[in-house]
This record gives sequence, C-alpha cells and structure tokens, in this order.
Amino acid sequence: MIPISPKIILVAITKHGANQVKSLANELPDATVLVAEKFLPLIQDTSNPVHHYTGAFRHQIAALFSEYDQVVFFVSLGAVVRLISPHLKSKDEDPGIIVVDDAGQFVIPVLSGHVGGANAYAEKIAHLLQATPVLTTASDVGKTIPVDILGRELGWTIEAPKINITRVSAHVVNEELIAFVQETGEKDWWTRPTPLPKTIHLFNRFEAVNLDKYKAILWVTDRKISDKLWQSLEERLVVYRPKEK
Repeated sequence: MIPISPKIILVAITKHGANQVKSLANELPDATVLVAEKFLPLIQDTSNPVHHYTGAFRHQIAALFSEYDQVVFFVSLGAVVRLISPHLKSKDEDPGIIVVDDAGQFVIPVLSGHVGGANAYAEKIAHLLQATPVLTTASDVGKTIPVDILGRELGWTIEAPKINITRVSAHVVNEELIAFVQETGEKDWWTRPTPLPKTIHLFNRFEAVNLDKYKAILWVTDRKISDKLWQSLEERLVVYRPKEK
C-alpha cells in the first residue's frame, strides 16, 4: 500500500540505467531523478526534478534514506544490498527500496516492501515497464489480509500488542480460520483484485463469533475493549479503529 503522495526518487549510476530512468520518469512526472554527473545530458529534456552527484555514490545513500519514501535503483541487486546495509534501522523507519534489473524485466522490492509500500510501488513500476514484480512478502504472495497495515490508506489505526500482530499475521498467512468482525468503518477495505480468502469469515458483530472455532479475530470497532477480554483471547486479537467522521 503506497503512502499518500509519496516522495519518489529514481536512481541510476550507469549509462544504461540513466536511459531506463528517463523512460520511466516520463510516466512518473512527480518522481525526482538522480544520476551521475556524466550522464546528466541524457536526462536534460525530462520535466522531472533532476539532481546529479559527483564522487562515490555511497555518499548519497544517507540523504536518500532521510528524504524519500520510495527509492528505485537501476543498479544491481547485490550492489544495492551492500550500499544500504549500513543505513538500515527498522521496517517502520526505512524507506521502500526497489531494484530494477539491467534488462528492465524484473522489479524487485528489497526493503520495506510491506509496511513501507515498496511492494505496491514495485507493482506499479512493473506495470509501467511491462516487467514482472518479484514479491516475497507472505501476505502479498498469498493475496491475503496484511494484518499490520490493513485499512491504513483509509485512516484506520491498529490497536494490539506487537506480539498479537505477529501471531495473528502468522495465522492469516498459514491459512487458518480467521474471524473478521466489522462493526464500523468503511466497507471497501479489501482492495486486491483476487477474492477474499475462504479462510477469512465475515461477521457484523463480535458476539456472533464462535471463539473456539477461530485461530484469530480481526475486529473493526469503536467499542472499548476490556482488559479481561484482551486477556481471555490471549494473543489472538487485533483491533482496528476507523477514523472518526
């Protein structure tokens, strides 16, 4: 899921990469472009914001991490891994990192694919390049509910201990029975083109759920959840709070 109005930068350090960047930049007018100074003439006639660098490219990485939501590298995957490794913090802080191979056949989200939105943006880029997105995040590969970011684009917030989110996510991707209870909020939260998995059962009130039948409960509600209920469900409950209107 891509952040609203994300800051995107397309990065190339080779001549071939610069030509690829120019082609993609024409489809992404809001994206910034960064190339080595000697390849700047290849990009001059684009309407995108264009920056260049001199010296060692590794000195650019810190700024890319701090200033952009999605960084798209037209550089080898191995080189990108080595370049970004000293700058990694956490999936909640790192930008989405995407690599496009030299032939423009594959688009690979490398970092923050799920929470950071790189998976969704990789799919967008792959569509523009007529390439194949290479996704490895379990919920995206399995086309199921992304527990930790569900409803984020709708303004929903998540309420649960971290261990609950981890355990419930595992139950979801392992295709165990999940109760999805929606008592409030927007109904258009399922945005994938594929059907909702058959292991996700929908309810409109919590009391209708047979708690012994389901491995986990995803509950969209404005109710106050008592400590007793949290404790009784142990690590099986994740609550979502839609934004107030």
